[in-house]
Amino acid sequence: MSRIFIVTPLLILFLTAPASGVFGADAYGDLPPPLAAAVKRLGLVRSGLSIVVQEIDAPDPVIAFAPDTPRNPASTMKLLTTLAALEELGPAYTWKTEVYTDAPVRNGHVKGNLYIKGYGDPYLINEHFWRLVRGLRATGIQSIAGDLVLDQSYFAAETGDSSEFDGQYWRAYNVLPRALLVNFQAINFRFRPDTATGKLQLIAEPKPTNLEIENRIRLTSGRCRGWARRVGMRILRRNGIDRVIFSGTYDADCGDNDIFRVVSEPAPYIHGLFAVLWREQGGRFEGGAREAETPPQARLLYTANSPPLADVIRAINKYSNNVMTRQVVLTLAAERKGSPGTTENGVQAVREWLVQNGLRFPELVLDNGAGLSRVARISARHMAQLLQFAYRSPYMPEFMSSLPISALDPMLKKRFGGALAGRLHVKTGYLNGVRSVAGYVLDRRGRRAIVVMMYNHASARAAEEFQETLLNWVYARP
Repeated sequence: MSRIFIVTPLLILFLTAPASGVFGADAYGDLPPPLAAAVKRLGLVRSGLSIVVQEIDAPDPVIAFAPDTPRNPASTMKLLTTLAALEELGPAYTWKTEVYTDAPVRNGHVKGNLYIKGYGDPYLINEHFWRLVRGLRATGIQSIAGDLVLDQSYFAAETGDSSEFDGQYWRAYNVLPRALLVNFQAINFRFRPDTATGKLQLIAEPKPTNLEIENRIRLTSGRCRGWARRVGMRILRRNGIDRVIFSGTYDADCGDNDIFRVVSEPAPYIHGLFAVLWREQGGRFEGGAREAETPPQARLLYTANSPPLADVIRAINKYSNNVMTRQVVLTLAAERKGSPGTTENGVQAVREWLVQNGLRFPELVLDNGAGLSRVARISARHMAQLLQFAYRSPYMPEFMSSLPISALDPMLKKRFGGALAGRLHVKTGYLNGVRSVAGYVLDRRGRRAIVVMMYNHASARAAEEFQETLLNWVYARP
Protein backbone atom coordinates (compact mmCIF):
# COMPACT_ATOMS: atom_id res chain seq x y z
CA MET A 1 0.00 0.00 0.00
CA SER A 2 1.43 3.37 -0.99
CA ARG A 3 2.17 5.86 1.76
CA ILE A 4 2.94 9.53 1.29
CA PHE A 5 5.62 10.77 3.63
CA ILE A 6 4.94 14.39 4.60
CA VAL A 7 8.10 16.44 4.36
CA THR A 8 8.22 19.96 5.78
CA PRO A 9 9.78 22.73 3.69
CA LEU A 10 12.58 23.01 6.23
CA LEU A 11 13.37 19.30 5.91
CA ILE A 12 13.23 19.51 2.12
CA LEU A 13 15.71 22.37 2.27
CA PHE A 14 18.02 20.38 4.55
CA LEU A 15 17.88 17.25 2.42
CA THR A 16 18.34 18.88 -0.96
CA ALA A 17 20.26 22.15 -0.63
CA PRO A 18 24.00 22.34 0.07
CA ALA A 19 24.68 23.27 3.65
CA SER A 20 27.09 25.99 4.62
CA GLY A 21 30.77 25.38 5.17
CA VAL A 22 32.73 22.35 4.09
CA PHE A 23 29.63 20.20 3.30
CA GLY A 24 28.79 22.37 0.32
CA ALA A 25 32.22 22.32 -1.24
CA ASP A 26 33.14 19.41 -3.45
CA ALA A 27 36.84 19.78 -2.72
CA TYR A 28 39.68 17.68 -1.43
CA GLY A 29 40.14 19.70 1.74
CA ASP A 30 42.07 18.75 4.80
CA LEU A 31 41.20 15.63 6.72
CA PRO A 32 41.76 15.38 10.47
CA PRO A 33 45.49 14.71 11.00
CA PRO A 34 45.11 11.00 11.99
CA LEU A 35 43.06 10.31 8.86
CA ALA A 36 45.32 12.32 6.57
CA ALA A 37 48.29 10.38 7.95
CA ALA A 38 46.49 7.07 7.33
CA VAL A 39 45.73 8.05 3.73
CA LYS A 40 49.41 8.77 3.14
CA ARG A 41 50.66 5.69 5.00
CA LEU A 42 48.34 3.33 3.12
CA GLY A 43 49.07 4.88 -0.26
CA LEU A 44 45.45 5.78 -0.98
CA VAL A 45 44.78 8.07 -3.92
CA ARG A 46 42.97 11.13 -2.56
CA SER A 47 41.05 11.66 -5.81
CA GLY A 48 39.41 8.24 -5.34
CA LEU A 49 38.15 8.96 -1.82
CA SER A 50 34.91 10.49 -0.51
CA ILE A 51 33.92 10.78 3.16
CA VAL A 52 30.96 12.27 5.00
CA VAL A 53 30.69 12.11 8.79
CA GLN A 54 27.74 13.87 10.41
CA GLU A 55 26.00 13.61 13.73
CA ILE A 56 22.32 12.76 13.37
CA ASP A 57 21.01 16.12 14.62
CA ALA A 58 23.90 18.40 13.66
CA PRO A 59 23.35 21.03 10.94
CA ASP A 60 26.84 20.59 9.49
CA PRO A 61 29.09 17.62 8.96
CA VAL A 62 32.21 16.85 10.93
CA ILE A 63 33.95 15.71 7.73
CA ALA A 64 32.92 16.30 4.12
CA PHE A 65 35.72 15.20 1.85
CA ALA A 66 34.78 15.22 -1.87
CA PRO A 67 31.12 14.68 -0.91
CA ASP A 68 29.64 15.43 -4.35
CA THR A 69 31.81 13.19 -6.51
CA PRO A 70 29.68 10.34 -7.93
CA ARG A 71 31.25 7.02 -7.00
CA ASN A 72 30.50 3.34 -7.29
CA PRO A 73 29.06 2.39 -3.88
CA ALA A 74 29.11 -1.41 -4.44
CA SER A 75 26.73 -3.16 -2.03
CA THR A 76 25.98 -0.06 0.03
CA MET A 77 23.52 0.73 -2.80
CA LYS A 78 21.27 -1.88 -1.16
CA LEU A 79 20.53 0.72 1.53
CA LEU A 80 18.60 2.80 -1.00
CA THR A 81 16.70 -0.14 -2.46
CA THR A 82 15.68 -1.64 0.88
CA LEU A 83 14.66 1.71 2.39
CA ALA A 84 12.52 2.55 -0.66
CA ALA A 85 10.86 -0.87 -0.39
CA LEU A 86 10.13 -0.37 3.31
CA GLU A 87 8.60 3.02 2.63
CA GLU A 88 6.62 1.99 -0.45
CA LEU A 89 5.46 -1.52 0.50
CA GLY A 90 5.52 -1.37 4.30
CA PRO A 91 7.36 -3.68 6.70
CA ALA A 92 4.45 -6.18 6.86
CA TYR A 93 4.34 -6.72 3.08
CA THR A 94 4.47 -10.40 2.07
CA TRP A 95 4.84 -12.28 -1.21
CA LYS A 96 2.59 -15.16 -2.18
CA THR A 97 3.22 -18.30 -4.21
CA GLU A 98 0.13 -20.02 -5.59
CA VAL A 99 -0.50 -23.59 -6.70
CA TYR A 100 -3.22 -24.34 -9.27
CA THR A 101 -4.51 -27.27 -11.32
CA ASP A 102 -6.20 -27.29 -14.71
CA ALA A 103 -8.05 -30.58 -14.10
CA PRO A 104 -10.39 -32.07 -11.51
CA VAL A 105 -9.01 -33.52 -8.28
CA ARG A 106 -10.65 -36.86 -7.53
CA ASN A 107 -9.88 -38.93 -4.45
CA GLY A 108 -6.59 -37.11 -3.98
CA HIS A 109 -5.50 -37.51 -7.59
CA VAL A 110 -4.79 -34.52 -9.85
CA LYS A 111 -5.82 -35.68 -13.31
CA GLY A 112 -3.92 -32.94 -15.13
CA ASN A 113 -1.08 -30.48 -14.64
CA LEU A 114 0.03 -28.68 -11.51
CA TYR A 115 0.86 -24.98 -11.87
CA ILE A 116 3.08 -23.04 -9.46
CA LYS A 117 2.74 -19.29 -9.95
CA GLY A 118 5.42 -17.09 -8.41
CA TYR A 119 5.01 -13.48 -7.35
CA GLY A 120 8.67 -12.74 -6.76
CA ASP A 121 9.23 -14.14 -3.26
CA PRO A 122 12.91 -13.29 -2.63
CA TYR A 123 13.19 -15.79 0.23
CA LEU A 124 11.62 -18.99 -1.10
CA ILE A 125 14.47 -21.03 0.34
CA ASN A 126 14.58 -24.80 0.70
CA GLU A 127 12.70 -25.05 4.01
CA HIS A 128 10.02 -22.62 2.84
CA PHE A 129 9.55 -24.60 -0.39
CA TRP A 130 9.32 -27.75 1.72
CA ARG A 131 6.48 -26.12 3.66
CA LEU A 132 4.73 -25.26 0.39
CA VAL A 133 4.94 -28.89 -0.71
CA ARG A 134 3.81 -30.04 2.73
CA GLY A 135 0.87 -27.64 2.68
CA LEU A 136 -0.18 -28.94 -0.72
CA ARG A 137 0.02 -32.54 0.50
CA ALA A 138 -2.06 -31.58 3.54
CA THR A 139 -4.96 -30.68 1.21
CA GLY A 140 -5.26 -34.40 0.51
CA ILE A 141 -3.53 -34.56 -2.87
CA GLN A 142 -1.59 -37.79 -3.33
CA SER A 143 -0.64 -37.99 -6.99
CA ILE A 144 -0.18 -35.74 -10.02
CA ALA A 145 -0.82 -37.22 -13.45
CA GLY A 146 0.46 -34.32 -15.56
CA ASP A 147 3.45 -32.01 -15.60
CA LEU A 148 4.74 -29.37 -13.24
CA VAL A 149 4.15 -26.03 -14.96
CA LEU A 150 6.05 -23.00 -13.68
CA ASP A 151 4.38 -19.62 -14.13
CA GLN A 152 7.03 -16.88 -14.29
CA SER A 153 4.77 -14.24 -15.82
CA TYR A 154 4.67 -11.80 -12.88
CA PHE A 155 8.16 -10.59 -13.82
CA ALA A 156 9.45 -9.99 -17.31
CA ALA A 157 12.30 -12.29 -18.28
CA GLU A 158 15.62 -10.60 -17.59
CA THR A 159 17.73 -10.14 -20.68
CA GLY A 160 21.43 -10.80 -20.64
CA ASP A 161 23.75 -13.52 -19.49
CA SER A 162 23.94 -14.52 -15.82
CA SER A 163 27.74 -14.56 -16.16
CA GLU A 164 27.90 -11.08 -17.65
CA PHE A 165 29.27 -9.42 -14.49
CA ASP A 166 32.39 -11.54 -14.00
CA GLY A 167 32.05 -14.63 -16.19
CA GLN A 168 31.23 -16.90 -13.23
CA TYR A 169 27.72 -18.13 -14.00
CA TRP A 170 27.92 -20.78 -11.28
CA ARG A 171 28.14 -18.16 -8.51
CA ALA A 172 24.85 -17.70 -6.64
CA TYR A 173 25.22 -13.90 -6.64
CA ASN A 174 24.98 -13.91 -10.46
CA VAL A 175 21.58 -15.65 -10.58
CA LEU A 176 19.04 -13.61 -12.53
CA PRO A 177 15.81 -12.66 -10.73
CA ARG A 178 12.67 -14.68 -11.48
CA ALA A 179 9.03 -14.51 -10.37
CA LEU A 180 9.43 -18.09 -9.14
CA LEU A 181 12.93 -18.47 -7.73
CA VAL A 182 13.57 -21.34 -5.32
CA ASN A 183 16.59 -21.44 -3.01
CA PHE A 184 18.39 -18.90 -5.21
CA GLN A 185 18.70 -21.78 -7.73
CA ALA A 186 21.74 -22.93 -5.77
CA ILE A 187 23.09 -26.14 -4.24
CA ASN A 188 25.06 -26.12 -1.01
CA PHE A 189 27.93 -28.58 -1.45
CA ARG A 190 29.35 -29.58 1.93
CA PHE A 191 32.88 -30.98 2.20
CA ARG A 192 33.50 -33.31 5.15
CA PRO A 193 36.88 -35.03 5.51
CA ASP A 194 36.67 -38.55 6.98
CA THR A 195 40.15 -39.41 8.29
CA ALA A 196 38.99 -42.89 9.33
CA THR A 197 38.34 -43.87 5.71
CA GLY A 198 40.82 -41.45 4.16
CA LYS A 199 38.09 -40.03 1.90
CA LEU A 200 36.25 -36.77 1.51
CA GLN A 201 32.48 -36.87 1.86
CA LEU A 202 30.51 -34.62 -0.49
CA ILE A 203 26.96 -33.80 0.57
CA ALA A 204 24.50 -31.78 -1.55
CA GLU A 205 21.69 -29.83 0.08
CA PRO A 206 19.20 -29.86 -1.47
CA LYS A 207 19.72 -32.79 -3.83
CA PRO A 208 17.18 -32.68 -6.67
CA THR A 209 16.28 -35.91 -8.42
CA ASN A 210 18.13 -34.80 -11.57
CA LEU A 211 21.44 -34.07 -9.82
CA GLU A 212 24.36 -36.50 -9.85
CA ILE A 213 27.70 -35.95 -8.09
CA GLU A 214 31.00 -37.50 -9.07
CA ASN A 215 33.63 -37.08 -6.36
CA ARG A 216 37.20 -37.31 -7.66
CA ILE A 217 38.72 -35.20 -4.86
CA ARG A 218 41.71 -36.75 -3.12
CA LEU A 219 41.93 -36.23 0.66
CA THR A 220 45.42 -35.20 1.78
CA SER A 221 47.00 -34.75 5.20
CA GLY A 222 48.82 -31.48 4.66
CA ARG A 223 48.28 -28.17 6.37
CA CYS A 224 45.13 -26.36 5.26
CA ARG A 225 45.88 -23.70 2.68
CA GLY A 226 43.40 -22.22 0.23
CA TRP A 227 41.16 -25.27 -0.05
CA ALA A 228 38.66 -23.64 -2.43
CA ARG A 229 41.39 -22.85 -4.99
CA ARG A 230 42.47 -26.50 -5.04
CA VAL A 231 39.04 -27.93 -5.82
CA GLY A 232 37.84 -28.05 -9.42
CA MET A 233 34.24 -28.37 -10.61
CA ARG A 234 32.77 -29.26 -14.01
CA ILE A 235 29.11 -29.51 -14.98
CA LEU A 236 27.84 -31.92 -17.63
CA ARG A 237 24.20 -31.70 -18.74
CA ARG A 238 22.88 -34.75 -20.55
CA ASN A 239 19.40 -36.26 -20.96
CA GLY A 240 17.90 -34.02 -18.31
CA ILE A 241 20.59 -34.88 -15.73
CA ASP A 242 23.03 -32.37 -14.25
CA ARG A 243 26.24 -34.19 -13.45
CA VAL A 244 28.70 -32.27 -11.27
CA ILE A 245 32.28 -33.56 -11.27
CA PHE A 246 34.59 -32.45 -8.47
CA SER A 247 38.34 -32.95 -8.72
CA GLY A 248 41.57 -31.81 -7.06
CA THR A 249 42.82 -32.21 -3.50
CA TYR A 250 41.48 -31.30 -0.07
CA ASP A 251 43.50 -31.16 3.15
CA ALA A 252 41.86 -32.90 6.11
CA ASP A 253 43.15 -30.07 8.30
CA CYS A 254 40.64 -27.74 6.61
CA GLY A 255 37.72 -29.42 8.39
CA ASP A 256 34.14 -28.98 7.15
CA ASN A 257 33.44 -26.34 4.52
CA ASP A 258 30.61 -25.30 2.23
CA ILE A 259 30.28 -23.75 -1.21
CA PHE A 260 27.09 -22.61 -2.93
CA ARG A 261 26.96 -23.22 -6.66
CA VAL A 262 24.40 -22.94 -9.44
CA VAL A 263 24.51 -26.11 -11.52
CA SER A 264 21.01 -26.26 -13.10
CA GLU A 265 18.72 -24.13 -15.20
CA PRO A 266 15.66 -22.75 -13.33
CA ALA A 267 13.00 -25.17 -14.57
CA PRO A 268 15.00 -28.40 -14.11
CA TYR A 269 16.13 -27.22 -10.68
CA ILE A 270 12.58 -26.60 -9.41
CA HIS A 271 11.33 -29.77 -11.06
CA GLY A 272 14.00 -31.93 -9.45
CA LEU A 273 13.53 -30.34 -6.04
CA PHE A 274 9.73 -30.58 -6.15
CA ALA A 275 9.91 -34.23 -7.21
CA VAL A 276 12.23 -35.26 -4.38
CA LEU A 277 10.22 -33.37 -1.73
CA TRP A 278 6.89 -34.66 -3.05
CA ARG A 279 8.07 -38.26 -3.01
CA GLU A 280 9.66 -37.89 0.44
CA GLN A 281 6.22 -36.93 1.70
CA GLY A 282 4.58 -39.96 0.16
CA GLY A 283 3.23 -38.41 -3.04
CA ARG A 284 3.44 -39.77 -6.58
CA PHE A 285 4.66 -37.67 -9.48
CA GLU A 286 6.44 -38.76 -12.66
CA GLY A 287 5.74 -35.82 -14.95
CA GLY A 288 8.09 -33.35 -16.57
CA ALA A 289 8.44 -29.60 -16.15
CA ARG A 290 7.96 -26.57 -18.36
CA GLU A 291 7.24 -22.86 -18.13
CA ALA A 292 3.88 -21.41 -19.12
CA GLU A 293 1.22 -19.09 -17.78
CA THR A 294 -1.54 -20.42 -15.57
CA PRO A 295 -4.75 -20.74 -17.62
CA PRO A 296 -7.67 -18.55 -16.51
CA GLN A 297 -9.87 -21.57 -15.74
CA ALA A 298 -7.30 -23.18 -13.42
CA ARG A 299 -8.44 -23.77 -9.83
CA LEU A 300 -6.42 -22.51 -6.86
CA LEU A 301 -5.33 -25.33 -4.56
CA TYR A 302 -2.92 -23.70 -2.12
CA THR A 303 -1.21 -20.39 -1.31
CA ALA A 304 2.07 -20.00 0.56
CA ASN A 305 3.16 -16.67 2.03
CA SER A 306 6.67 -15.36 2.55
CA PRO A 307 8.10 -13.83 5.72
CA PRO A 308 7.33 -10.09 5.99
CA LEU A 309 9.45 -7.53 4.19
CA ALA A 310 11.05 -6.41 7.46
CA ASP A 311 12.56 -9.90 7.82
CA VAL A 312 13.48 -10.07 4.13
CA ILE A 313 15.53 -6.86 4.20
CA ARG A 314 17.39 -8.17 7.25
CA ALA A 315 18.50 -11.11 5.13
CA ILE A 316 19.37 -8.79 2.25
CA ASN A 317 21.51 -6.33 4.19
CA LYS A 318 23.05 -8.62 6.80
CA TYR A 319 24.12 -11.15 4.16
CA SER A 320 24.43 -8.72 1.24
CA ASN A 321 22.22 -10.88 -0.97
CA ASN A 322 22.22 -9.56 -4.52
CA VAL A 323 19.52 -11.68 -6.08
CA MET A 324 17.08 -10.95 -3.23
CA THR A 325 17.66 -7.22 -3.78
CA ARG A 326 16.91 -7.57 -7.47
CA GLN A 327 13.72 -9.48 -6.63
CA VAL A 328 12.67 -6.50 -4.48
CA VAL A 329 13.34 -4.06 -7.35
CA LEU A 330 11.11 -6.11 -9.66
CA THR A 331 8.45 -6.34 -6.94
CA LEU A 332 8.40 -2.55 -6.67
CA ALA A 333 8.00 -2.44 -10.44
CA ALA A 334 5.07 -4.86 -10.48
CA GLU A 335 3.35 -3.21 -7.52
CA ARG A 336 3.77 0.37 -8.72
CA LYS A 337 3.83 0.03 -12.52
CA GLY A 338 1.95 -3.21 -13.09
CA SER A 339 2.91 -6.72 -14.05
CA PRO A 340 5.15 -7.94 -15.57
CA GLY A 341 7.72 -6.20 -13.41
CA THR A 342 10.88 -4.99 -15.09
CA THR A 343 14.13 -3.66 -13.68
CA GLU A 344 13.61 -0.42 -15.60
CA ASN A 345 10.24 0.14 -13.95
CA GLY A 346 11.62 -0.82 -10.55
CA VAL A 347 14.39 1.76 -10.88
CA GLN A 348 11.81 4.33 -11.93
CA ALA A 349 9.70 3.51 -8.86
CA VAL A 350 12.70 4.14 -6.61
CA ARG A 351 13.44 7.42 -8.36
CA GLU A 352 9.84 8.56 -7.98
CA TRP A 353 9.96 7.70 -4.27
CA LEU A 354 13.09 9.82 -3.87
CA VAL A 355 11.52 12.84 -5.60
CA GLN A 356 8.28 12.44 -3.66
CA ASN A 357 10.26 12.76 -0.46
CA GLY A 358 12.41 15.68 -1.50
CA LEU A 359 15.52 13.59 -2.14
CA ARG A 360 16.97 14.75 -5.44
CA PHE A 361 20.00 12.74 -6.48
CA PRO A 362 20.73 13.80 -10.08
CA GLU A 363 23.98 11.80 -10.24
CA LEU A 364 22.30 8.54 -9.20
CA VAL A 365 22.80 5.49 -11.41
CA LEU A 366 20.90 2.68 -9.70
CA ASP A 367 21.39 0.02 -12.40
CA ASN A 368 19.99 -3.21 -10.85
CA GLY A 369 19.62 -1.81 -7.33
CA ALA A 370 21.94 -4.33 -5.70
CA GLY A 371 25.30 -2.65 -6.25
CA LEU A 372 26.59 -5.64 -8.22
CA SER A 373 27.44 -3.28 -11.04
CA ARG A 374 30.32 -1.47 -12.69
CA VAL A 375 28.19 1.56 -13.59
CA ALA A 376 26.19 2.24 -10.38
CA ARG A 377 26.90 5.69 -8.93
CA ILE A 378 25.89 7.88 -5.98
CA SER A 379 27.66 10.62 -4.05
CA ALA A 380 28.68 10.36 -0.41
CA ARG A 381 26.61 13.48 0.32
CA HIS A 382 23.44 11.85 -0.95
CA MET A 383 24.12 8.53 0.72
CA ALA A 384 24.43 10.45 4.00
CA GLN A 385 21.19 12.32 3.30
CA LEU A 386 19.49 8.99 2.65
CA LEU A 387 20.69 7.67 6.00
CA GLN A 388 19.52 10.84 7.76
CA PHE A 389 16.10 10.46 6.14
CA ALA A 390 15.99 6.79 7.19
CA TYR A 391 16.74 7.73 10.81
CA ARG A 392 13.67 10.01 10.85
CA SER A 393 11.42 7.48 9.11
CA PRO A 394 8.65 5.71 11.04
CA TYR A 395 10.35 2.52 9.87
CA MET A 396 13.76 3.45 11.26
CA PRO A 397 13.80 0.50 13.73
CA GLU A 398 13.16 -2.02 10.95
CA PHE A 399 15.72 -0.38 8.67
CA MET A 400 18.48 -0.02 11.26
CA SER A 401 17.98 -3.56 12.55
CA SER A 402 18.61 -4.83 9.03
CA LEU A 403 22.17 -3.45 9.00
CA PRO A 404 25.09 -5.66 10.01
CA ILE A 405 26.35 -5.08 13.57
CA SER A 406 30.08 -4.75 14.02
CA ALA A 407 31.92 -7.89 15.22
CA LEU A 408 28.61 -9.75 15.69
CA ASP A 409 26.79 -10.42 12.41
CA PRO A 410 28.27 -12.86 9.88
CA MET A 411 29.42 -10.28 7.31
CA LEU A 412 31.28 -8.31 10.02
CA LYS A 413 32.16 -11.14 12.38
CA LYS A 414 35.88 -10.56 11.95
CA ARG A 415 35.77 -6.80 11.44
CA PHE A 416 35.43 -3.69 13.57
CA GLY A 417 36.07 -5.37 16.92
CA GLY A 418 37.57 -3.94 20.11
CA ALA A 419 35.95 -0.67 21.12
CA LEU A 420 33.81 -0.72 17.95
CA ALA A 421 32.17 -4.09 18.69
CA GLY A 422 28.40 -3.69 18.77
CA ARG A 423 28.65 0.09 18.20
CA LEU A 424 28.21 0.09 14.42
CA HIS A 425 25.18 -0.58 12.25
CA VAL A 426 26.90 -0.39 8.85
CA LYS A 427 26.73 -1.88 5.39
CA THR A 428 29.99 -2.52 3.59
CA GLY A 429 30.60 -2.74 -0.14
CA TYR A 430 33.26 -4.72 -1.97
CA LEU A 431 34.09 -4.98 -5.66
CA ASN A 432 37.38 -5.05 -7.52
CA GLY A 433 38.55 -1.46 -7.25
CA VAL A 434 35.79 -0.46 -4.82
CA ARG A 435 35.55 -0.37 -1.03
CA SER A 436 32.72 1.40 0.75
CA VAL A 437 30.99 1.61 4.12
CA ALA A 438 27.81 3.44 5.10
CA GLY A 439 25.71 3.47 8.24
CA TYR A 440 25.61 4.60 11.84
CA VAL A 441 28.20 4.79 14.63
CA LEU A 442 27.38 5.13 18.32
CA ASP A 443 30.43 6.91 19.71
CA ARG A 444 31.97 6.75 23.18
CA ARG A 445 29.94 9.76 24.35
CA GLY A 446 26.62 8.26 23.25
CA ARG A 447 26.26 10.36 20.10
CA ARG A 448 25.10 8.67 16.93
CA ALA A 449 26.78 9.71 13.71
CA ILE A 450 26.27 8.91 10.06
CA VAL A 451 29.42 7.68 8.32
CA VAL A 452 29.84 7.24 4.58
CA MET A 453 33.14 6.34 2.96
CA MET A 454 33.61 5.38 -0.69
CA TYR A 455 36.91 4.60 -2.36
CA ASN A 456 37.17 3.86 -6.07
CA HIS A 457 40.67 2.98 -7.23
CA ALA A 458 42.80 -0.01 -8.15
CA SER A 459 44.45 0.22 -4.72
CA ALA A 460 41.12 -0.43 -3.00
CA ARG A 461 42.35 -3.28 -0.79
CA ALA A 462 44.26 -0.84 1.41
CA ALA A 463 41.01 1.08 1.95
CA GLU A 464 39.74 -1.67 4.25
CA GLU A 465 42.37 -0.73 6.82
CA PHE A 466 41.46 2.91 6.35
CA GLN A 467 37.82 2.06 7.14
CA GLU A 468 38.97 0.76 10.53
CA THR A 469 40.95 3.95 11.15
CA LEU A 470 38.04 6.18 10.13
CA LEU A 471 35.45 4.39 12.25
CA ASN A 472 37.72 4.29 15.29
CA TRP A 473 38.32 8.01 14.86
CA VAL A 474 34.56 8.68 14.74
CA TYR A 475 34.02 6.55 17.83
CA ALA A 476 36.80 8.16 19.91
CA ARG A 477 36.56 11.81 18.84
CA PRO A 478 36.05 14.46 21.55
